[in-house]
Amino acid sequence: MVSACAYSGAYPTGYGLYTKNTEGVPEAMFDAPQASGFTHFQQSGTGAIRKYYNYVRVTPMVQPLDCLGQAWALHDEVAEPGYYAATLDTGVRSELTVGAKVAVHRYTFPQTRSARVVLDLSCGGLAIDHGRTVPLRAHVEMVGPGRAQGTVVVEGVPLSVYVEFDTPRWRQMLWYDRRLIEGGTRLDFDRIRQTTLRPFGLLFMGSAAAGQSVEVRIGFSLRGCEQARRNLHRECGEGELAFDDLRARTSANWSDHVGRVEVQGGTDARRQVFATSMYHSLIKPCFGDDESPFWPTPGPFAFDVCTMWDIYKTEIPLLAAIVPDRAVDLLESLIRVCEEEGNFPIGYRMARGADRFFRQASALAHTALADAHALGLGDLDWNWALVHMADDLRRMYGEDYYEHGVVHPITHTLDLAYAYHCTAGVARAMGDPMLAEDMVARSRLWSNAFDPATGLLVDSSFYEGGKWNYSFRLIHDMAGRIALAGGDAPFVRMLDSFFGFGADPVVQPGVRPDPTTMAAGYALNRFEGLNNEPDMEAPWSYHYAGRPDRTAEVVHAALTHQFGTGPGGLPGNDDSGGLSSWYVWASLGLFPIAGQGLFLVNAPAFEQATIHLAEGDFTIETSGHRQAPISSDGFDRPPAPQYVQSARLNGKPLDVAHLSAATVHAGGRLHLELGPEPSEWGSKFRPPSLSDPHGTGARP
Repeated sequence: MVSACAYSGAYPTGYGLYTKNTEGVPEAMFDAPQASGFTHFQQSGTGAIRKYYNYVRVTPMVQPLDCLGQAWALHDEVAEPGYYAATLDTGVRSELTVGAKVAVHRYTFPQTRSARVVLDLSCGGLAIDHGRTVPLRAHVEMVGPGRAQGTVVVEGVPLSVYVEFDTPRWRQMLWYDRRLIEGGTRLDFDRIRQTTLRPFGLLFMGSAAAGQSVEVRIGFSLRGCEQARRNLHRECGEGELAFDDLRARTSANWSDHVGRVEVQGGTDARRQVFATSMYHSLIKPCFGDDESPFWPTPGPFAFDVCTMWDIYKTEIPLLAAIVPDRAVDLLESLIRVCEEEGNFPIGYRMARGADRFFRQASALAHTALADAHALGLGDLDWNWALVHMADDLRRMYGEDYYEHGVVHPITHTLDLAYAYHCTAGVARAMGDPMLAEDMVARSRLWSNAFDPATGLLVDSSFYEGGKWNYSFRLIHDMAGRIALAGGDAPFVRMLDSFFGFGADPVVQPGVRPDPTTMAAGYALNRFEGLNNEPDMEAPWSYHYAGRPDRTAEVVHAALTHQFGTGPGGLPGNDDSGGLSSWYVWASLGLFPIAGQGLFLVNAPAFEQATIHLAEGDFTIETSGHRQAPISSDGFDRPPAPQYVQSARLNGKPLDVAHLSAATVHAGGRLHLELGPEPSEWGSKFRPPSLSDPHGTGARP
């Protein structure tokens, strides 16, 4: 539930250095990493987060309180799963670690007669235009020596904290508008507005010997200070030094989860990026079990689903594979949101009301629900889930789709047709054939989104994209979609044009590109790289046209030229781990077709990999794998892609370039023979489609 990191006030995507931008190279706000303190609750590499989070700023200071908000350069940074450390210009060594519902800070001071640890409960958002969070109500009070608690209502959510400080000889005081309140034990704010907000909080102050460390322990809850106190004591004990123990437990927990996919071979850089991608894939969504402020009952409460558009294709299938209990908890939480608020959310943050991001997409939860039902995950009430799935299809854009068979933005037509397909599978399995047949009929209306004259989507508005990158989505009837484009050869030519085969390199725009430059770039109708959600699945469209060799080339180029170690090692926003999950699957030589219970097979980046699943291990092993060299900039540069020459599943020949999800989840061994030249493997039998369930020319 809790995250903690250095707070610069800049946009978090881009190492906390840049202002928000949507075109060209981002503009730097600062020359180097800096922080005005350390905050809690973060987004993870998403787009327009605006003002959410960065709550409860903790700042170690050797200056007067007047200097609160000043930023200091960060030196000697260390970042590990569950741990962050840096030294401020003031000489204070700052370390952070977290648990499920707690954070512990440890600050090591230089010798000073006036050390301070300041908690700012008014802080939130970013130091960019329209980026600030303004709390609505708040209270903070002292409850004993080294003890305090408070609640701040932010974005309609009551965020409560319980604070313990381990140096009883230091004074503790409340402050308001950077002025100490002598003798005060409680602050109350019944109504705060943008024009009336002044910073407020509490501090601990005293003298420090050189090298003296102090700990601040914070328990969090969305259900009041008493539950925040219980959360803190459950994880950290009562009045004990907790930092090292908590850090060790959190590190072990992360090691367990990251280790649920193991790889062998490849270069050090590739293995480092892979492990980092596993970590990023598991940061979001956040689970605050028994913490929902919107309904009183216990159970899973998931937030930072930001957004389903980011995570439904790659990340949720990864969660279903390696942490299936948490994947089910996410779905149970989404069903509860739909029950309470009337919609399955597209985005859901720690904020009042489903942050639906309705412009992005429609009805994406249906995809994950269909996969979970087909795999038999969890013990959800599927009759109740089916009711919500069916009802949700008629909401918002869904009503126009139901009445007219098409809706704009046109991508929502594809979303809704796909959701009908997913819901039909659940209805059929639940013994409701009439509902299933009605759903199947409506799922066939995907064709209304395409122009037969061009083979592309019809003109419309598009969210962060255009008709070309959205035209190669992996829908439930790829056989029909390819036929609409004129067949395999024309479809492959369109894909080749999109990915720039045989075309001149594209010059990337710089800082603040002018409209003419951007318009010329958009007019190229080219693949943007893996910096946006619609582009993550497009390379795999080649599989459906009998050209898995082309998939291998595009995926190889993305893995080896767009990802590296260190800051800047991602090609775009990580999108709550959606992009990193793509890297994990692509490196394994697999790609999940969410909602269809299917994996596409490709040449992997590692000699061998093992996914530890609930039913047993699934191992992907290779022969003929070449280890890539490593260049000085930390990016792998293998000379050429590799192609699958033949495959065996559990010792038997595999002629198709796909596997059922049930096969993968049951465990087994996939052996891929690799070579330097394209082969005929996987080109004859296609992945199943609605209008061709056995694959073109495939055996029954």
